[in-house]
Amino acid sequence: MMKITIVAGARPNFIKIAPIIKAIEKKQAEGAKISYRLVHTGQHYDKNLSDTFFEELNIPEPNVNLEVKSGSQSVQTAAIMVAFEPELLQNPCDLVLVVGDVNSTMACAIVAKKLNIKVIHVEAGIRSGDMTMPEEINRIVTDSITDYFFTTSIWAGENLLKYGADSSNIHFIGNVMIDTLYQNLDRISAPIFWNEFSLETKNYIILTLHRPSNVDEEQSLIQLLQGIDKMVGDKKVIFTIHPRTKAILGETNLNLKNIVFVEPQGYLNFMFLIKNSFAVITDSGGISEETTVLGIPCFTMRNNTERPETETIGTNTLVGTSIYNLNKMFGEFLQNGPRKAGIPELWDGNASERIIDILLSKK
Repeated sequence: MMKITIVAGARPNFIKIAPIIKAIEKKQAEGAKISYRLVHTGQHYDKNLSDTFFEELNIPEPNVNLEVKSGSQSVQTAAIMVAFEPELLQNPCDLVLVVGDVNSTMACAIVAKKLNIKVIHVEAGIRSGDMTMPEEINRIVTDSITDYFFTTSIWAGENLLKYGADSSNIHFIGNVMIDTLYQNLDRISAPIFWNEFSLETKNYIILTLHRPSNVDEEQSLIQLLQGIDKMVGDKKVIFTIHPRTKAILGETNLNLKNIVFVEPQGYLNFMFLIKNSFAVITDSGGISEETTVLGIPCFTMRNNTERPETETIGTNTLVGTSIYNLNKMFGEFLQNGPRKAGIPELWDGNASERIIDILLSKK
């Protein structure tokens, strides 16, 4: 029996593990000798940021929640490691599977390797080149001790080879986030405020911001929001505001005409909003993948991306972090219309099944 411990800590992780669990359960039904234990580190503990996703994506109740909650990068990473070690000692396994690039990903990979347990990294090899991003450090450290690498692109595999990874353990399988998207497209639904704000297909823009470079300094965040508010003309902007960003703004009266603040949304409501939007403005890498598959123009407020295929093949445009650049590129989009785009190779909804097939072949 192949025993896998699957780790999830934050909202992007939940979207990635859901189809992997489905693929394991499908193999179990076919008689494969494989089992899993699901560990939730508790890195995201707000109901809207975690519990809702488990319910909506039919993810089984975790076997354990380590409940580490928030803290500085070092405090949170250390708390995850301290909590995860006894969990692994009490529940031995053959493999620990981590996804993405959050603190839980790196922390649990380190603990597993120190206990001589092999590590699987799903979404391995992506790089932004920006060492000021905590996620970039998490990616590099995790990949340096991973045994089996599963990548979303050929480019990610090339990055791993540069770092000295064994080519026989690098597997280009596609994108598990897109598996989840395809599996749930017929279940997405309008949020409760759809009619309240008179939303209609293509008459609004989605805005998400959470990266420190965009939200940590109150005055620059206010200027950015006011600039977006003026830029969008008669379109409403639905800003799903992260709790951290909301705290930074406090009670400031921004006098915004077009931007509407809403709470973080569950997966099914948020994907409905993305699919029916005119465009998306974000600093999230994951959202640029979903917009690429849905064919929605996406403007990413960052100077770099670890998902270059969303820009070279997909609908994503990197605009930096200034309102001037965003204004310029958004204006060009309004004038010229969306650019021709496609869907990257193997983003077909079957990545998770490829992962489990490959793991079972390695027994």
